[in-house]
Amino acid sequence: MASTQIKKFTASHKFARIAPRKARLVADQIRGKGIEDALATLEFSPRRGAWFIKSVLRSAIANAEEANLDVGRLFVSESRVDEGPTIKRFQPKDRGRSHPIMKRTSHIHVSVDVR
Repeated sequence: MASTQIKKFTASHKFARIAPRKARLVADQIRGKGIEDALATLEFSPRRGAWFIKSVLRSAIANAEEANLDVGRLFVSESRVDEGPTIKRFQPKDRGRSHPIMKRTSHIHVSVDVR
């Protein structure tokens, strides 16, 4: 495969049950890194979003392996988290009141490319 024909390999997880604000903190950490560094960063990150992004990154790497690319030359070219739909719930409170609970979802996108 010629270097001009190589395209980005992407993977996404839509409707992930994590707030986009929390997942973006993790997505910003791996952008531009090699996949070994990115996987190590996600493996030892204490944040919950790392689990979601690690699975999407592994899927993008598997997509690149299907095209017989050298996995050692891959890097994370794009990692972004878009806002998904918000699930709205209500918590009953005292004296007949209710407080809204917004359960936010995310669309996580990760792309890998060859250096």
